Amino acid sequence: MSIFGWKAWTLCVLYLGLGSMVTKIQFEKKETLGIAEGRGGRRGSENVWGSALTGLFCCIYATITSNPTLPPLLSLAYVSSIATKLSDTFASEIGKAYGKTTFLITTFQKVPAGTEGAISLEGTMAALVGAAMLPWYGWYIGLVPTIRGVGVATMSAFLATFAESWIGAEIQGRKGWEWMTNEVVNFWNTVIGAGLSILGSKLFL
Repeated sequence: MSIFGWKAWTLCVLYLGLGSMVTKIQFEKKETLGIAEGRGGRRGSENVWGSALTGLFCCIYATITSNPTLPPLLSLAYVSSIATKLSDTFASEIGKAYGKTTFLITTFQKVPAGTEGAISLEGTMAALVGAAMLPWYGWYIGLVPTIRGVGVATMSAFLATFAESWIGAEIQGRKGWEWMTNEVVNFWNTVIGAGLSILGSKLFL
């Protein structure tokens, strides 16, 4: 709020509300299966930094750069980074709750719901919905300059969610990669989403 303004802060509040809401869907079922979020779905400080550090960097750099062309680009990257995390949350929580068949993204082998790197049709569709919500809101409050920018941010967040699944399947939990915790994966997920939006803006805006 202090760096990028109250409107940018409301984007984080909306992410928290939507993310918490979707986490609660079929929560008892997820708890029974042992795949529910810890602490009853409540987020801690580690979740905040994993989800929002990329967005914070975008905000800070946008306010200190002397290049007038960068702030709109970094504003789009900020929205995309938070949208990426919401897309991932929608994919994970809806997939756990309603995914009928889940596949490992690297091999397409059937795996139980909640497996790191698992994807499902239901979760994928939810990811697209989650990826679009914050870019549309960002456009409404002026953080995303154009409708085409909404499309760029949405697709960046959506594609980054698949990258997060790949990292979860290939790297997370492997020997020698113990430092790649869920929060670190979330950070790189948002970096990818922000980076894709910058690339997309160069190509399509």
